Amino acid sequence: PQFKKIFDSLGVPLPLPTKVLLGISAFMTNYYWVLATVAVGLFLALRSYKKTKMGRRHFDWFFMKVPVFGPLVRKVCVARFSRTFSTLIKSGVPILGALEIVAATSGNALLEDAIMNSRESIKRGETLGEPLSRTTVFPVMVTKMISIGEKTGALEQLLEKIAEFYDQQVKATVKALTSLIEPMLIGLMGAVVGGIVLAIFLPILSIQEAVRKK
Repeated sequence: PQFKKIFDSLGVPLPLPTKVLLGISAFMTNYYWVLATVAVGLFLALRSYKKTKMGRRHFDWFFMKVPVFGPLVRKVCVARFSRTFSTLIKSGVPILGALEIVAATSGNALLEDAIMNSRESIKRGETLGEPLSRTTVFPVMVTKMISIGEKTGALEQLLEKIAEFYDQQVKATVKALTSLIEPMLIGLMGAVVGGIVLAIFLPILSIQEAVRKK
């Protein structure tokens, strides 16, 4: 805003980047309450929608499909499923009861639906690996290992191996994302600050050029 007063008093024609910057500045200065109201309203609306059954499914689907972070969410879900399921089987809980508990504690609506659908298929006489392989949540490697575990009677051991593998994958992915996000944020902040500085100094350069010609 202070630079706008200077530019207006000098009557210098402003370049497009400066006009855009001044326009954004004026809007945020005069209508900040509109931005705050819209942000709060949007946040409350999304939070209320997420509490509904359909909203939870949509949110969980988005977080599982979003690029970069989606695969991480899927790995966390698979690791949690394998770890909890293995613990329940070791404790002597029947498979149908264990699946119901795992579904309720999964924390993801898509995973919960996949587990409960598989539970119904098991009731009809199918093995666990078959219905899980038809879902889009579990990777092929996981369903094949579960099928092998059922056939060999070592299901809980293989589930532990799956959980350990995906725990390691989660740690490696988080480490990679952390090392990737830092330079991205630095680059983004540099671009924003550089753009603001450029937009402010372009009219100043125009003034200097005009003075030289005089």
